[in-house]
Amino acid sequence: MQITFLGTSSGVPTKSRNVSSVAIKLPQRAEVWLLDCGEGTQHQILRSEIKSSQITKIFITHLHGDHIFGLAGLLASCGMAGANQRIDIYAPAGLGEYLDASLRYSETKLTFPVKVHRAKTGVVFSDDDFTVTCAPLKHRVTAYGYRISEHDRTGRFDVAKARSLGIPEGKVYGLLKQGKIVTLADGRTFNGADFVGAPQKGRAIAYCTDTIYCDNAVELAQNASVLIHEATFAHQDAEMAFQRLHSTTTMAAQVARGAQVQQLVMTHFSPRYLNLEELLAEARAIFPNTILAHDFLTIDVPSPSSAEAVK
Repeated sequence: MQITFLGTSSGVPTKSRNVSSVAIKLPQRAEVWLLDCGEGTQHQILRSEIKSSQITKIFITHLHGDHIFGLAGLLASCGMAGANQRIDIYAPAGLGEYLDASLRYSETKLTFPVKVHRAKTGVVFSDDDFTVTCAPLKHRVTAYGYRISEHDRTGRFDVAKARSLGIPEGKVYGLLKQGKIVTLADGRTFNGADFVGAPQKGRAIAYCTDTIYCDNAVELAQNASVLIHEATFAHQDAEMAFQRLHSTTTMAAQVARGAQVQQLVMTHFSPRYLNLEELLAEARAIFPNTILAHDFLTIDVPSPSSAEAVK
């Protein structure tokens, strides 16, 4: 799993930061999932290593413009590029009507199916590899945070050990990988459990924006590999944060500490701050393993037992 930040500014874009969008690359299945889609997201994708043709899901936190204004344009471009696979969009109520109107009044006809799902508290998507859950946050409009959880994986199969014992490759290896007991033609019997390592715990990404500090954010982020949390304001501007229902750096850090995440990545910075290193210092005083997101920052999501890897 790999995270690429496509927009890290709050409210409006700046010369160096676009508005909110994050891409989650799932290499094992050649898919890309987006978290929010602010204006200009398709331009950011063109400047990154993300392929729009691989986008299959888009998760929208809320309906403020800096999180959805890029959606119709991105879908239109995907259609013009010949996309034909379905894109599922998960969002609060109203997104479907907004998207329908945008496409209708611009006379845009998509060449592929798009299905809008209304986000509700709990599981919004699940398959053999991932489960995505959401919970309401505290903002001026209905807003949800999301958690993408990778299922635990079977431990590594010790191919070298199997070969050293003269076990023929092919179907037998598959059975042993499943932990089954196999008897060979020569009468020897092997237990798959002797060739498979301990299960690999799945990774998790939590995405919380826009919101003030809230318990649901802590719950969503519990033991996550990476927490992406907005930090619109500095601690000294906490009163403004409460008024506008956005987080300060210290609120983001408190969520990370309370949830015991591996790494906090702060994003959604107000353009009013020129020295973001001061914001970083505020957060690290509470949660040391914090970094600042910037446009095109790419992070390899660490396994629960490893350190983070940042490009």
